[in-house]
Amino acid sequence: MGSLGTDHPFPADAFADVVADNARYAERLDATDLPGRAAKGLAILTCIDSRIDALAVAGLHEGDAYVIRNAGARVTEDVLRSLVLASSLMGVERVLVMPHTRCAMAVRDEAGIHAQIAEQHGVDTRSLEFRTVSDQVEALRTDVVRIRSLPYLPDDLVVGGAIYHVESGLLEPVDA
Repeated sequence: MGSLGTDHPFPADAFADVVADNARYAERLDATDLPGRAAKGLAILTCIDSRIDALAVAGLHEGDAYVIRNAGARVTEDVLRSLVLASSLMGVERVLVMPHTRCAMAVRDEAGIHAQIAEQHGVDTRSLEFRTVSDQVEALRTDVVRIRSLPYLPDDLVVGGAIYHVESGLLEPVDA
């Protein structure tokens, strides 16, 4: 097993279940034919929420699409950096921005999240922007337009947005 250095050994006890499950996964994985490119030419930006299996939601499998995640599925500088690389070097031709219903970033406001973290953990996070949204549809439209207007992306990159409904498993396409 690797480590972070002599002062920081890998926390094996905390991750024992993950390492054991990974060994079982690796036994049945046949990734010899999986290229490093997304076979479907698709990148999906979605939330970190554990209820979302982005590939399954889109009817895809390993190797079919790139999945980019952050809290709230927001288009950040890092997302844009990843999309430039994916579309320029890795064959991505389509991008789906996919926030979801019942998202903590859409049901709480910025001040409330900072206050909750301060109260529960004694940490002042006000120097961070969590990018909460009061209107998910408008935020999604803004994020789709932000990707479309980035001059570093190919002109023919197709960008769409859809809200994933965690209650039903359905996607609701949004005009942008």
